[in-house]
Amino acid sequence: MEISKPLIDAEFAPRTTYLNTAVNGLLPRRSVHAVKALAQELGEGRPGGSGDYSAVTAARRSFARLTGVDEGRVAIGGSVSVHAGLIAASLRSGAEVLLPEGEFTSLVTPFAVRGDLKLRQVPLDELAEAVRPGTDLVALSSVQSADGRVADLVAVRAAAAAHGARTLLDASQSAGWLPLDAAAWDFTVTAGYKFLLCPRGVSFLTVTEEAQESLPPAHAGTFAAERPGQADSMYGPITELARSARRYDETPAYLPYHAAEQSLALLEEIGIQTVHAHDTALAGRFSAGLRRHGLEPVAGESAIVAVPGLGDRAEELCRAGILVSGRAGNLRVTFHLYNSPADVERALDFLVG
Repeated sequence: MEISKPLIDAEFAPRTTYLNTAVNGLLPRRSVHAVKALAQELGEGRPGGSGDYSAVTAARRSFARLTGVDEGRVAIGGSVSVHAGLIAASLRSGAEVLLPEGEFTSLVTPFAVRGDLKLRQVPLDELAEAVRPGTDLVALSSVQSADGRVADLVAVRAAAAAHGARTLLDASQSAGWLPLDAAAWDFTVTAGYKFLLCPRGVSFLTVTEEAQESLPPAHAGTFAAERPGQADSMYGPITELARSARRYDETPAYLPYHAAEQSLALLEEIGIQTVHAHDTALAGRFSAGLRRHGLEPVAGESAIVAVPGLGDRAEELCRAGILVSGRAGNLRVTFHLYNSPADVERALDFLVG
């Protein structure tokens, strides 16, 4: 199934050649309207408070459906680093955490600052074979931020299971274009402001029922209660925490979540498999064009194409209205559902024409 051009035209109107979703995704019009409507109400004195919790619930349910997990395993928040910090705080002193070299800092630093954990970092393609007896947690991004490489997720899960290690997957650079089975991981963390097309301030944590048994809700507030908003959750200690992963919820920022409800509904309407086919086809076309002109991108089927050694050309392209980014010496070009073959050709013409 192809992306519906009338739907995309109705939802997106970029004024640039926008190839920078790995930094942040574009907001659909329906999401912009939701934020504007709530902001207007807040400015006028909204009787219902700062926002509708129903939008948070809808976003949680959409994310659960998009990632193949029961909504009872999904907690909401505002950033990946807070979710990762919660998991890091739960580990025993001396626990070994295995990560890829060059992993994004939000996934690494919460474990590093503990000071009493054993962090071991290996090349991404050696991660599965580096799992060993005594490894407590394997943490990785499904798609690497610096160069778009897609990890061998099946091999990592199998190795972790063989050695009794828990798994933490950061899906920030993949959720929204790469199909994800969140139920297959002990923990997943996902920033919503990239391929999920949400504003900053939206993130998701998934936790298996087994992992919930040893993960304390260290930042529990009123929204972590079984009955949020009721008297027994507003003053003094909460008398009953939520029986699901909702007990790990942070207090939601309503403006971003009003938008998230709409953005995730749009992705459900289109379908992740459809987005995956669209994004990777454009990325493949771009990669093939680069190779025809003697440039070799990082190998792999990904929505993110990285060209080593050309990171310093990112500013030049941005000045020409082609928004890309430079990361770790790479020129990083990202394709998503609002991009077209014309965007591919414009970027190629500028780089090699």
